[in-house]
Amino acid sequence: MSRIFNIINVQVRRDLALRRGIARLPIRTIFSTSRTNNDRDASFVLGKRWKDSADTVIIGGGCVGVSVAYHLAKGGMKDVVLLEKSELTAGSTWHAAGLTAYYHPGINLKKVHYNSIKLYETLEEETGQAVGFHQPGSIRIASTPVRVDELKYQMTRAHWHPTPQFLITPERVQELFPLLNMNKVLAGLYNPGDGHIDPYSLTMALAAGARMYGAQIYNPAPVTGLTPTSDGQWDVQTPHGTIRAKRIVNATGFWAREVGNLIGFQHPTIPVHHQYVVTATVPEVKALKTELPVIRDLEGSYYLRQERDGLLFGPYERMEKMVLQDSWVRDGVPPGFGKELFESDLDRIMDHVEMAMEMVPVLKTADIINIVSGPITYTPDLLPMVGPHQGARNYWTAIGFGYGVIHAGGIGKFLSDWILSGEPPYDLIECDPNRYGRWTDVPYMCTKARESYGYNNVVGYPKEERFAGRPTYRTSGVYELLKDQASMGFHAGWEQPHWFYKSGDHTGYKPSFRRTNWFGPVGRECKLVMEKVGVIDLTPFGKFTVKGRDSQKLLDRLFANTMPKVGLTNISHMLTPSGRVYAEVTITQTAPGEFMLITGSGSELHDLRWMEKEMIDGGYEVDIKNVTEDFGVLGVAGPSARKVLQKITDEDLSDTGFKFLHCKTINLAGVPTQAIRISYTGELGWELYMEQKHMAAVYQAIMAAGQEEGIDNFGTYAMNSLRLEKGFRGWGAEMNCDTNPLEAGLEYFIKLNKPADFIGKAALQEVKAKGLKRKLSYLTLDTDNVDPEGNETIWLNGKVVGNTTSGAYSYCTQRSLAFAYLPVELCSVGQKVEVELLGRKYAAMVVQEPLVLTEPTRTRLQKKSKSKA
Repeated sequence: MSRIFNIINVQVRRDLALRRGIARLPIRTIFSTSRTNNDRDASFVLGKRWKDSADTVIIGGGCVGVSVAYHLAKGGMKDVVLLEKSELTAGSTWHAAGLTAYYHPGINLKKVHYNSIKLYETLEEETGQAVGFHQPGSIRIASTPVRVDELKYQMTRAHWHPTPQFLITPERVQELFPLLNMNKVLAGLYNPGDGHIDPYSLTMALAAGARMYGAQIYNPAPVTGLTPTSDGQWDVQTPHGTIRAKRIVNATGFWAREVGNLIGFQHPTIPVHHQYVVTATVPEVKALKTELPVIRDLEGSYYLRQERDGLLFGPYERMEKMVLQDSWVRDGVPPGFGKELFESDLDRIMDHVEMAMEMVPVLKTADIINIVSGPITYTPDLLPMVGPHQGARNYWTAIGFGYGVIHAGGIGKFLSDWILSGEPPYDLIECDPNRYGRWTDVPYMCTKARESYGYNNVVGYPKEERFAGRPTYRTSGVYELLKDQASMGFHAGWEQPHWFYKSGDHTGYKPSFRRTNWFGPVGRECKLVMEKVGVIDLTPFGKFTVKGRDSQKLLDRLFANTMPKVGLTNISHMLTPSGRVYAEVTITQTAPGEFMLITGSGSELHDLRWMEKEMIDGGYEVDIKNVTEDFGVLGVAGPSARKVLQKITDEDLSDTGFKFLHCKTINLAGVPTQAIRISYTGELGWELYMEQKHMAAVYQAIMAAGQEEGIDNFGTYAMNSLRLEKGFRGWGAEMNCDTNPLEAGLEYFIKLNKPADFIGKAALQEVKAKGLKRKLSYLTLDTDNVDPEGNETIWLNGKVVGNTTSGAYSYCTQRSLAFAYLPVELCSVGQKVEVELLGRKYAAMVVQEPLVLTEPTRTRLQKKSKSKA
């Protein structure tokens, strides 16, 4: 161990505040529930008068919970109460390394990080409380060519954001961090303004601000019970009394499961052991005139920053070495645990220690004064769970933060804006708590959390797939038939084919920033659908039935389109009060007053919660049932699809007998069910809905009937290319809570003149009257071996003018395509711009959409041409 640090004082300190020079308060004993519930006792214990009602009760006094209280109170909410079971910062906040970064690989969370940093820059001046905020910047180190591509990929996703971010040379990296061994450094991603903050001081400043604006903070005040009332409020029980709250926010960190259990939820959060090491003074560090930037060695999978005159670094161990505190999931968090730590284990992180010493040689002779090993909370996908939760009225979550310090400020503002205005201020669906469901059981959660921790710094490829914990129980009726023939993707717990293998293909998951092994096979599948007939598994769609006396009235309130007549289908959109697109749904009226609603796989509970809220708040007599797992869905598309399906049914499927956007219930020969619903949507051809148990039989019947027509399978990659060729918008890309339907080109589906006062109608009328500042445009690109994915920066004359929303290669036209938002003055057909891909700007041009006509349109034109002949 001679090359290892000199360990002069390896100890697990009970409070990092000692190291930071902050006096620690003793952990207080949690009060027995036998205490009498009266104002006098509560006042005596808590030093203030107890409130028996509140607009919002926030449970949990870490930096996230206190930030929510601060923002709500600052936003004007009068009765905000925060309950903390012991001390503020107890849990994960007090021992955090405190890193702050503008960078995030996702698009929406960049906004959260940006808002956090901007708040922290001004919080001390606002509250008078020091926050210990250091902003020396940060550098992500690329030491392989693939890592350089990754940095270029992330640069094009950052240029259209306000985040300051630069791709810098090795020389610049060394200038900023002169203690690095530059032998392996190829490039760096530099974010000036990044750094670190003292989590304890941050939380206390937020608490001071919350109190300054009128919020009440009670501690120690553990929550012992949560009881919903008939009018959607909550009785929040504590040893000091009960508070009647209009809403509650669970911000309890690694106690989130326990609080969720009080109302029957099992939130998929689990504590993991995270270690970091603090050194004594390092002479080379002390000699520097300016603070070192934080570095993140991506290949070494660790972060390192200056701590006073020494260094602090924290690794993320591989899956097989990291430790889950799974006993807390099973047995609960030990009573009284709050400002305690786990026993450290230097051996577990020695691989990373060696890599850190190689990259920063001064570590070889540094003395360790502390090894911190504490619990941080993970969800299966590493992202937090933020927002209102489906299944319980006025229950909100702000839990599952693996990086709570950098998220706290931005998430507090995001949640408070949502609560105060009634809609999310911007799209953050990747953090929606409703992305999880029953399929997220404990074994899955543990396996995925282990994978997510171990994969913290793996290369972030487009179209990324992770395979731990798969499959869940959510497999369609044809999964067993298809699983060995295809590269599977994961969608809301479901396995769904991305593309299919043929002899000679390079099979398996081979990620890349450029065209890879799926490129040729996807072209083959597009050709199949355009020229013959293909079958796709669409089972992951979210599916709901809506019926009851007020069903049409409710749907007219929820959706901007008119409701279809019995036997017809249409595309409809739910809008927010400010007129932005909350969801896109396919609606069919299957019988008088009975509707089937279909939404995207990732929107299932997101959309259901929105509909249920309006149903309850509006007093509608309606029954909404989630039937997502009951029905399998097959899409049959291509010019021969109608012919193939006609072979196995007596129902008239001719052009005149079964028209576009019609729906019927039919029988299929040889299939033991009488309840197959079929609709002709044009987008995916024909969609067949059947019970899961009959899905394999339906699939096999279709495949047998289509042998003469050359029938085969196709996957979602081909579907995406085909929908872009036809100019079809995708929810979550071209439309979301950041866009209104007019700028997204959805006017056809928005009926501003319908009698019903649908949500967002007035706002949209105002938007229309004022005129648009940007519009969705359709671009072709001249590329080589790389194609747009979405969220790339668009340039004109050296300036950023917009961003792509989605993109793909068009196999029909042999060109790359993308949708993009541009200023209205740049949306004319023929307008030339540049799209940045992997550090290079490619020529692009606005063209008339679509490049490929839909099948109903092609059929109509063919008939028209024949009639003229």
